[in-house]
Amino acid sequence: MGRSGGLAAVTALVALCMLYLKGGGDSEMTALWIAAIVVFGVVEAVTAGLVSIWFVPGAVAGLIAAMAGAGLLIQLVLFLAVSAAALAATRPLVKKLSAGRAVPTNADRVLGRTARVTETIDNDSASGAVYVDGKTWTARSADGSVLPAGSRVEIRRMEGVKLIVEAAQKAPDKKEEVV
Repeated sequence: MGRSGGLAAVTALVALCMLYLKGGGDSEMTALWIAAIVVFGVVEAVTAGLVSIWFVPGAVAGLIAAMAGAGLLIQLVLFLAVSAAALAATRPLVKKLSAGRAVPTNADRVLGRTARVTETIDNDSASGAVYVDGKTWTARSADGSVLPAGSRVEIRRMEGVKLIVEAAQKAPDKKEEVV
């Protein structure tokens, strides 16, 4: 459930409580807001992403308004406004923290590199291997040509655990694996 779906569900829950309580007294609404804080906190704790944390400060605002004797409409408006403000205030920070730095994988390190063919690459016989970055990888030709053992190839992409290569067009550079 997305943020807008969660907000709609919370709004519907509050509206149902309004109908059920027929305006509700302060003690019922206080209990409702405390329950909302607990529910949103638990949902946040059991989910992997930030799903309902923004509703906790909104529910706290609703609780404070209920304890101050404000009407149900004011409590609801405060809940929605504070929840939206919390989302708006923390969203850039959350995006920045969740973006993080990508940790290179083996594929990231070998893409674009030059490798040495250790076993003739022949797509028709599903054979071929290259040596790069201290490892031997299964390889296939990007254009279907046969690439003999000992030749140099450039790694274009990775499909599963196979490197897709093509014959090197230039002299080996400093990125080439020394063997």
